[in-house]
Amino acid sequence: MDRRNFLSSSAASGFTASTVALYERRLQARSVGPSDRIRIGMVGTHGRAGALMRIFAGQGDVDVIAVADVDSRYHDAAVETVKNIAGNTPKVYTDFRHIIDDTTIDAVVVGTPDHWHAIPTIMACQAGKDVYVEKPDGHNILEGQTMVKAMRKHKRVVQMGTQARTSEHFQSAMNWISHGHLGMVLVAKAWESTRQGSIGKPADSAPPEGVDYDLWLGPAPDRAFNPRRFHGHWRWFFDYGTGDLGNDGVHRIDIARWALDTAGRAQGMEPLYMPTRISGLGGKWYFDDLQEWPDTLQATFEYGNRAGDKPGRLLSYEMRLWTPYRYNDETEGAILYGDKGYIVIGNRRWRAFDPGGKILAQGAGENGGASHLRNFLDCMRSRKRPNADLETVGHPSSILCHSANVSWRLGRQVTLDPKTELFVDDAEANALRTRQTYRKPWELPQI
Repeated sequence: MDRRNFLSSSAASGFTASTVALYERRLQARSVGPSDRIRIGMVGTHGRAGALMRIFAGQGDVDVIAVADVDSRYHDAAVETVKNIAGNTPKVYTDFRHIIDDTTIDAVVVGTPDHWHAIPTIMACQAGKDVYVEKPDGHNILEGQTMVKAMRKHKRVVQMGTQARTSEHFQSAMNWISHGHLGMVLVAKAWESTRQGSIGKPADSAPPEGVDYDLWLGPAPDRAFNPRRFHGHWRWFFDYGTGDLGNDGVHRIDIARWALDTAGRAQGMEPLYMPTRISGLGGKWYFDDLQEWPDTLQATFEYGNRAGDKPGRLLSYEMRLWTPYRYNDETEGAILYGDKGYIVIGNRRWRAFDPGGKILAQGAGENGGASHLRNFLDCMRSRKRPNADLETVGHPSSILCHSANVSWRLGRQVTLDPKTELFVDDAEANALRTRQTYRKPWELPQI
């Protein structure tokens, strides 16, 4: 949001000129010092945000001093949670802009639906605050790009919630891959096979009492409230979510991309950043309900020099929301194929095999969880890039999800320019890089 729009929306929400001035001065905010306690503001208080709030509150050097949620029914529970864990009573708001405006807050945690990832992250960076934001990096490609620009411009630490990046289990797998044991690696595959239920077709209704539904909609189009377009189910709708690609798929795709990049570096290949050709095939074929994103999907991403002087690399993703069947004895995971063997990486274990199927190495462990948040806090102090740094990790993995969604909505392959992140000679695809309209006053900030 630019200064004019911030002033306008701030006035409407009771913000004063003096608080806006404080907001602007925060652009030159200090970094957290090694002896300081880190003061956190939470945007979102239940679901995934609630889990993050409990972990942050339990860190010995952290104070969760403010929480914000458009659903006031969760306010009391959030305050009690923080009090019970940490002993302090946080300030509680409906409008997250109070957290942005609070100059005593060092970092903002964004645990909202996808359509509310970008704007709070950008505003927090502009206010001199570091950010922990849930995956994916935004609702669309342009939002992710703008978040990265804000992070760069204001020199902020921004960690995305792909916690596998901090898991010892996954890190040990990547360490093994980095020694070149698999030989030449050109192909990786990720998959998601779960059995989810139908969300049904309930009728529109009035928003629940205590919900600021207009603020919940934010930049999304104005439309009637529906309980299935709200808590828990918003991710299945174009206006708010990115489907299962941006939900669980981004985790699996990120691991596959990480593994493919690690193996390539071991062979002296260029780092893996953005794909060139992308396809997303499938549809909403199984469930007869309100959800809009597909329940069955195959996505393919091609990397590399198409001129032929360097080998290309291929990453694929398979998603089925109606089958619990295992692949390589894992319901979800990634597999990396080399000419000297392959490795299967699941949620809690990894196993490497030679061409004949004999186990070469293996490891086990839990996902990152609290350690991922700890990595973010430590990087706030050191000013180093966190493990899931938005620019080098979060955005490149998120753009795979966004671009495959674009391909699926168009029903055809698309070609991406890795440098500009624009689709090549494709006005239809580029129109889907962002929303057609951002509902005022929630325009995407210009960086």
